[in-house]
Amino acid sequence: MRNLILFFSCILILSSCKIFRSNLMLKTPKDYNYDKLLDSITRLDYKIAANDAIQYRVFTNDGFKLIDLATTTAGAFRNDLDVIVESNDSIKMPLLGRLKVGGLTLRQAEKLMEERYAEYYVKPFVNLKVINKRVIVFPGNGGGARVIALANNNTTVMESIASAGGIPEDGKAYKVKLIRNNEDPIKKPYVYLMDLSKIEGITQARSKVQANDIIYVEPRYRPFKTLATEITPLVTLITSALILLQFYRLK
Repeated sequence: MRNLILFFSCILILSSCKIFRSNLMLKTPKDYNYDKLLDSITRLDYKIAANDAIQYRVFTNDGFKLIDLATTTAGAFRNDLDVIVESNDSIKMPLLGRLKVGGLTLRQAEKLMEERYAEYYVKPFVNLKVINKRVIVFPGNGGGARVIALANNNTTVMESIASAGGIPEDGKAYKVKLIRNNEDPIKKPYVYLMDLSKIEGITQARSKVQANDIIYVEPRYRPFKTLATEITPLVTLITSALILLQFYRLK
């Protein structure tokens, strides 16, 4: 009995060692003060950020006629153009020069450009689309991380997790972290904690994701399974050595 207690004590001690939890990422202290996921945040429209690739088209007469900003690439005619948001949140547009669009929603940026293009065209209509939005999803199992391209501006946390294959058996559905960059790069990112194990969590799961969000499902730790995996090679080696030793003794 004493040996059994000693054995389990050793397992508990080893389970707390970093050597057995070396792949656990984005850990937070037990008393960590998570940011509150307010209703205004869950419904937040996508905001343009630095390094976004924006595809744009400009029309006149409220969209009746496409303005000739098109180009030809490798013999193919294009009626839309791409522009990259620079680190200072600005883009360079034909006729308009540089415009600061970082932090604006797509609709706000469209309205800004329509007002500026009104100096050159009759009733301009601008259509914008971010074509390189992505989030990183760690579903809770080793090797299962995915970079998910956002197909639309209203992609939710639930849709992102589903695109990554859902939460596996080893993932904690009750401990899902949404990590979002702070508007001030000097400050720490926002960290929201979600419990998707209950139906009440569906409201949080419908939160719209922003570009470069990280969705991290904390993995379930299985100390006995991990310990068995770690010590099996050692036990096999010792057993083989003992068998060989016994064999030579019998000679």
